[in-house]
Amino acid sequence: MASTVEEITINYSEDGVLLVKELDKEILSKGAWTTILFRYQDLDRKTGEFGPEKFSIRRYKKSNNEYRYQSKFNISSREQAGKIVETLKRWIE
Repeated sequence: MASTVEEITINYSEDGVLLVKELDKEILSKGAWTTILFRYQDLDRKTGEFGPEKFSIRRYKKSNNEYRYQSKFNISSREQAGKIVETLKRWIE
């Protein structure tokens, strides 16, 4: 578990093999509840190559000085990400 927001990652390995590779992250909010937007890739186990970029918004709750994963929303494609960006821009402008 991470004790600071900066330590939180979605890198994930099994048996020494990196299966989820974090490319970048943006901390959207800090505090008892933290929200982070991640850019990442999944390993295709058949080819051994990492697939296309994906995005995930994840929420963490701080409890006993550790951040614990609570929920997520995965953005499945660049197209879906673009639609979300366009919609948010329209709503806030």
